[in-house]
Amino acid sequence: MSGQVALITGSSRGIGLAAAVALAREGFAIALNGPFDDDELQAAVRTVQAEGVPVVAAPFDVADLDTHGAALDRVEATLGPLTTLVNNAGVGVMQRGDPLDVTEDSYDRCLAINAKAPFFLTAAFARRLLARDRDPALFHAVVNVTSSNAVAVAEPRAEYCVSKAAAAMSSKVWAVRLGRENIAVYDVQPGLIATEMTAPVIAQYEARAQAGLTLFPRVGQPGDMGGIIAALASGKLPYTTGQAISADAGMLVPRF
Repeated sequence: MSGQVALITGSSRGIGLAAAVALAREGFAIALNGPFDDDELQAAVRTVQAEGVPVVAAPFDVADLDTHGAALDRVEATLGPLTTLVNNAGVGVMQRGDPLDVTEDSYDRCLAINAKAPFFLTAAFARRLLARDRDPALFHAVVNVTSSNAVAVAEPRAEYCVSKAAAAMSSKVWAVRLGRENIAVYDVQPGLIATEMTAPVIAQYEARAQAGLTLFPRVGQPGDMGGIIAALASGKLPYTTGQAISADAGMLVPRF
């Protein structure tokens, strides 16, 4: 898809990096983001460059709203006009436990990075698209990566659930606002995925998946999510927008 340019936040590892690789295989030029221009981000750049597409590192803190405009400027100066934003950057709770013991710092951190940052980065991205003529042959999209916890409570991670529910509603808000501009918006809600964030508990979830928690008896991999994100961002689900994709192997299907 020549001419497609994607910025993927939180893409130095995990789901974000898998999405970057999948999009590169669709021909997208890729801007990889992490909070710092460190060894991990540079290793991710090399990984995606191996797919044979233009790649640039775009280090900035998504929670620092003042950096958004300049970061988008730098990406476009190198790769050309952006067509695609994947809001993937996110954090977990500072400490699992009783919701009665949630600290203000942990609550604010989850809301700032998981909900506030993608809302305002989407606004900056959309204003940029609306201010210029766009090639109608190119597909323009925002893909937000939220969580099954946008709809299903995990009591020991209350503030995380609240932040992902807010991000999921933002996806609907932006789908409504941007639909008339021919910009699609999607919400990918991963379930049990083996990433650095879930590493401390993924073994127990693997056992629960095999015991029937998920309809497919396994936990998901970042590549599973990357394929979904790339399909959405490539316009492979035409005439759709505003959808929440439950990428959870059927975990939340009601059963009795």
